[in-house]
Amino acid sequence: MLDALFPNGWLPYLLGGVLIGLGTAVIYLATAIPAGASTFLESTLSYVSDRSRFGRYRASRDWRVVFSVGIVVGAAAYAFTLGDGPWTTDVQPWRLALGGLLVGVGTRIGKGCTSGHGVCGVGSGSRTSIIGVVTFLAIAIGTAQLVAALGVVP
Repeated sequence: MLDALFPNGWLPYLLGGVLIGLGTAVIYLATAIPAGASTFLESTLSYVSDRSRFGRYRASRDWRVVFSVGIVVGAAAYAFTLGDGPWTTDVQPWRLALGGLLVGVGTRIGKGCTSGHGVCGVGSGSRTSIIGVVTFLAIAIGTAQLVAALGVVP
């Protein structure tokens, strides 16, 4: 049963969780800013927009961009060194684009993403984040079950 839950063994998952927690703690201790990826990505809009919503990020946007780029570079470095190389998918580009758009809208409606609420918010005992994560999971599980029942494939 554990092989089904942890196909690569349990150690990589444990190590990944520890590294995520450590990174989140370091960012919070150094900046007092929760490390939510959607807010980090939103901060890049302060480079091209004068709106006050994005302007609040000007003082911290440079390191936020480095953080966001580091996620992508770190994943690519893993894929090309320890992983199986570049990722491919059979999912049509329009589905990827629609999914990305829906995730973006959801993070704005939910006032944050799963990393911000799930790692930082739940870890700090935020009631709002706990409710948000339960909602994310319920909707995701329900959607996956509905899509599977409809026979939708990539």
